[in-house]
Amino acid sequence: MNLLFEGQTCYLRSLTVEDAEDMVQLLLRNRGYWSVYEPSHRDSYFTPAIQREKIRESIYQARENREYSVGIFEHNTNKLIGHISVYSVKRMPFLSALVGYSIDEVYVGKGIATEAVKLMAVFGFEQLRLHRIEAYVSPDNIGSIRVLEKTGFRQEGLLKQFLYINGEWKDHYYYAMVEQEF
Repeated sequence: MNLLFEGQTCYLRSLTVEDAEDMVQLLLRNRGYWSVYEPSHRDSYFTPAIQREKIRESIYQARENREYSVGIFEHNTNKLIGHISVYSVKRMPFLSALVGYSIDEVYVGKGIATEAVKLMAVFGFEQLRLHRIEAYVSPDNIGSIRVLEKTGFRQEGLLKQFLYINGEWKDHYYYAMVEQEF
């Protein structure tokens, strides 16, 4: 399934194996910036071969209706500036999924992440017919909290020692939006 969603500040499209090198460059540019909120990766993760394999896996997951991962691209340059996924898709009795995203540090604060999350919410609620979309976010990640709240997500709780990042267990807020709020 090839996805394409047009926004005002960006567009989202399915990644292809031809995007692997651009993904490596995005990951390398943001390795330090993203490492504050995400688990660290081995050096091999930052190679075209591994990224091609991850893209192939995301294509397979989309065919199986389990996960939909897309790149976030800048309109003017067609440059890959982030990625976003609706993943862990569960069918009845849940009809839910998680959303996760990362934006190139240079593009933070420009409304791109907010627009990307809105576009994926439209996809999740209207095309996947989900009842609920959830997100986890570090209490320290003020920018991402703002993105979720501007998009209509509500904080539902705190998950204690939820994710292992840089040698320690970190708490995360639990956010969600249900279809009636969308």
